[in-house]
Order: sequence, then structure tokens, then C-alpha cells
Amino acid sequence: MKKPARRDGTPDRNNNKHRTDKTETGHRSGRSDTGQRPGRPEAAKTRTGRPDAAKGRSGRPDAAKTRTGRPEAPVATNKRGKPKSAKPQRAQTQAPKVSNAKPARHQHADAERPVGPPQGDGVRLQKVLAQAGVASRRAAEELISRGRVEVDGRIVIEQGLRIDPENAVVRVDGVRVVVQKDLVHLALNKPRGWQSTMSDDLGRPCVGDIVSERVAAGQRLFHVGRLDADTEGLLLLTNDGDLAHRLMHPSFEVSKTYLATVSGALERGVGKKLKEGVELDDGPAKVDTFTLLDINEGKSLVRVTLHEGRKHIVRRLFDAVGHPVIRLVRTDIGPVALGEQRPGTLRVLGRGEVGGLYGAVGL
Repeated sequence: MKKPARRDGTPDRNNNKHRTDKTETGHRSGRSDTGQRPGRPEAAKTRTGRPDAAKGRSGRPDAAKTRTGRPEAPVATNKRGKPKSAKPQRAQTQAPKVSNAKPARHQHADAERPVGPPQGDGVRLQKVLAQAGVASRRAAEELISRGRVEVDGRIVIEQGLRIDPENAVVRVDGVRVVVQKDLVHLALNKPRGWQSTMSDDLGRPCVGDIVSERVAAGQRLFHVGRLDADTEGLLLLTNDGDLAHRLMHPSFEVSKTYLATVSGALERGVGKKLKEGVELDDGPAKVDTFTLLDINEGKSLVRVTLHEGRKHIVRRLFDAVGHPVIRLVRTDIGPVALGEQRPGTLRVLGRGEVGGLYGAVGL
């Protein structure tokens, strides 16, 4: 016998005839095949009288509408069922904004203002002269104002000019001023018996032994020309390859002076013969000046100047006139003189000497 329904019209839950058949899964989960809880009619109506839409896990109804009234787009998933990650987008650069604001008054350049010396890279000329040892900065400014300073062939009178010390050619009163800090100019009094080489395979004493400390400190030095082992005297060393090449080249005719002690008493005609020229195996040769200084105990001391640099040229000239050389000392190369410098010692050339060397070869 059926039990009467409740007053609200819903059937009694204890009545098994009103329950739907449950699947094996439904018994475990407590849900029916339709996904609804048991005892709840399909498409149950809400308080407004409209049927509820089926709800998903998120609590939102399937194909729910947004606030704008449009349905939400379905979420794209990958093969594993997970939502796809968004593709990277290129960063959009915004066009620069142009300001139409007027500049301040002080930003306007005066068109009638005279253009001064270049103010870019470089070092001020008066500072370069002071670093080169020419004069103090104030004295250098006075030299510039008097028009005594020349840069790259142009006389400079304006103050504050900036130059490149590595490439600019600066002259004061026509004398070249070397302003590069890394350039080295040395005078060596080579002793007799020393080799004019930077190293010697036979272990003989050489020029390289004297400047070994400088070479070890990183200076790349080389000697200007050569003196044979039996010849002593002035030998220049530098790291300026262009200067060394020109000093050795015969076309620039840089003079070299020697003191020679020769055997025998020289006759009057020997000096004239040497100045007119003597025929040697490799061509004629001559001296520019000849001076007889002394005759003592069958020996003669003479001073000769010539601009040629052929091997053993002085010895070969005196051999050709019948007076072999006993001792030979080179005392001068252009404006550089040996003076009282002791054998085996070095000294740094002065500014005037270096300028004279550059001027002698046209640098």
C-alpha cells in the first residue's frame, strides 16, 4: 500500500519506487546517470520559475553568458587536456613623442659669436709644451701669443688649441718638439771591443747588454746604424723607426764626425785628396771636412766629417791614401755630440738634440 505524499507535494524519500535505477558508479558517487543528486527532479526550477542550467565544476553554468550578454569563448586545450599557454607577443614600441615646447632663451646659440679653437678630443697646446719640457704653461702661452709655435705647418696664436700629441707636429722657433711620451732617444758611448747588436750568439759583449734593463721593462729599442767592434764612440738608440730609417739613409745626408788616429805623419796633400774623392771597390767616396789636429811619434790625429754610411768607410779611405787607422772614435751625429760622456754609459737626449735630429731628416 502506497504511503501518502507529503503536504508540499514531494514524494516520500523512503519510497523505493520513486527512486531511479542507479549504476554501479552512481552507487559509489551518490549521483545518478544524469549527474544530479538523487531525489532531485531533472531541470529543477528556481524560485523565479525558470529551470536551472547544468553547472560545471567551477560553479558556472555551461555556456554561461558574460555581463555583456555574449557567451564566453571556449578555452583551447592541448593533447593532454590542459589549457594551452599564450603565445609570446612582440613588444610594441611607441613612437617617440615630439615636444613642441619652445626652448629656453639660454639654449639659443648666438650666430654672430666667433668660433674659437676646437674643443673636442686632444690636449691643450700649452699643456703639451709644458709636458715636453719647453716651458711652463704660462710661458708656453706667451710663446703662442708671440707666434713662435707652429702646429702641422701652421703658426698658432690662439690660446686653448687642442692637438693630438701622437700625430701632431709641433715646432717652437722652427725646432721640432717631440711630445709623444712613449718615444725614447738615447746616446750611448760604445766601448771598444763591443758588438753593435742587441744580442750575440757567441756570448761577446754587445749593446743589448747595456740596455737590457730598459728592454726588460718593455721598451723596444734598436740602434741607429752600426759601429764595428774596433770602433768606439757615439751610437744612437731609439724606438722611432721612421727617424732611425732616415738617419741611416744616405739621401738625407746626415753628417757624422770621427776622430782618427792614423799611422805616419800626414803630408799636406792628403786632406785635399780625401775631400776631392778616392776611388774604392764599391765606388768613389770622399770626406766633407778634414782637419789635422796633431802629429806625434809617427802618428797623426785627424778629424773628418762625412755623410756616407758605407761599411768601414773611414778606415777604407785612409787605407787608400796609405795611412791605416789605429784608433777610431765617432764623436758626432748631426746635432748630437758625444762630449764628456764616459764609455759604456747612456744618456737621454735633450729637447734641442731631438729636435735637431728630426729637423735634419725633414720630420
